[in-house]
Amino acid sequence: MSNTDFHGRVALVTGGSRGIGRAIALQLAREGANVAISYASRPEPAKKTQGEIELLGRKSLAVACNVASQGDVDALVSKTRETLGPIDLLVHCGAISNTCNHDELTWELWNEMIDVNLHGAFRVLYAVKDEMVRRKFGRIVMLSSVAALRPRARQIHYSASKAGVIAMTRCLAEGLAPNNVRINAIAPGLIDTEMAKVLTPQQTQTVIDQTPMGRLGTPEDIAEVACFLLSERSKFVVGQTVSVCGGRIMIP
Repeated sequence: MSNTDFHGRVALVTGGSRGIGRAIALQLAREGANVAISYASRPEPAKKTQGEIELLGRKSLAVACNVASQGDVDALVSKTRETLGPIDLLVHCGAISNTCNHDELTWELWNEMIDVNLHGAFRVLYAVKDEMVRRKFGRIVMLSSVAALRPRARQIHYSASKAGVIAMTRCLAEGLAPNNVRINAIAPGLIDTEMAKVLTPQQTQTVIDQTPMGRLGTPEDIAEVACFLLSERSKFVVGQTVSVCGGRIMIP
């Protein structure tokens, strides 16, 4: 891609202060976008990422946002519009992850996971989509997981939440596409981020051994695919979920 694919565009990346979200935010900035990022609880990494975006010559904004709170989501979108302008590009990365056996899974753990990962995705998506429809332009990427595509005995709640993101993406795509609003999803494999630390070193090595590419993914691997899906190079790609996992899971 050229470094001006998103020149003049406004992007919002939830969970954009660290890991996959940070890599996507920086790549969007390199390619010309002004980028707002949200973070859950740690301002220091968010401010650092904001500074890196601004060093690339782009405008940026970092806003604290718990996606389980409708008020926080509304404030995030409002501040982005006020500071940077109408949102053209949305990448929703904000999520949580933990593991437990079926006999350890409580309603509280289930409800927290669904509220952040699935309800949160709905809150963010629905806070921006109507304006995109009115403006007849929008590009959206939702982050799911390969855990949504194959059995994960210790990730019942996480897998269910991420499967919901895929279904929401697929079902909403048909309604948005006639208005020049495209939505797609990415299902990353195990990526070398802080979230991956929920696994033990032995579990991580097992994943690597099961991956044809023989390594973990990097945040930059996901960022490249996200920016492709947001760009006009993917202008006939709608409602799809791209598995980016080094070949560990192949669909269909």
